[in-house]
Amino acid sequence: MSVKAVLHSEWMKIRTLRSLLIALLGGLVATTGISALVSATEDGKQSDFDPVFSSFFGLAFGQIAAVSFGVLAVANEYTGGGIRVWLAAVPRRGLYYGCKLTVVGLCALAVGLVTGFASLLVSQALLGDEGVGLDAPGALRAAVGCGIYLALLTVLASGVAAVLRSSVGSLALVVPIVTFLSPVFGATSATRFLPDQAGQQVLHTAPEGPLGAWTGLGVLALYTAAAVFCGRLAVERRDT
Repeated sequence: MSVKAVLHSEWMKIRTLRSLLIALLGGLVATTGISALVSATEDGKQSDFDPVFSSFFGLAFGQIAAVSFGVLAVANEYTGGGIRVWLAAVPRRGLYYGCKLTVVGLCALAVGLVTGFASLLVSQALLGDEGVGLDAPGALRAAVGCGIYLALLTVLASGVAAVLRSSVGSLALVVPIVTFLSPVFGATSATRFLPDQAGQQVLHTAPEGPLGAWTGLGVLALYTAAAVFCGRLAVERRDT
């Protein structure tokens, strides 16, 4: 099969599998909805209040949906041996894996960008006089960065799923890393380099800690690249 045909087949899987669509769109609903709810009750008069970062409070929940989408898009192939059928149709495993992650990443990026702008605009409107516009320092960067963050996190989860070949095992590994470690250990010099803490620096008006907005996303991109590489090795070398 050609690259175009493989890309199209992967896109059709996402369009037709309800579980993938729910996970993909769930991040948009959770992030925007929870962020709006918090903004509607937020007291923005504190001296350290960051109106831009507060717009993405719901991302703590939306990123779980992004991880779930990335895991299910890959791990579902191994349920019932379906991967054998696809590799029979696309014998070049690297092509199959690359096209899958390309489609997964682009879908996550598209929905992530909508999520970023929707969360920012809705939340700022609900903040009233304390709200800011897209022209405020860091606002546009944060909205775009939210989309990139969710896309990188989704692809990272897909890489882990390719290694573990289990949706339960992959979720059990990735979800705690991106949701629980930072709150448990607090804001230390070590936790600043965790995937979630590093990537979310782009959401702050003034990034905190040793990493800047884009260098933080760069750190997350390195985690993602490592997961994708390990996934590629697993797909290429292990039996189905």
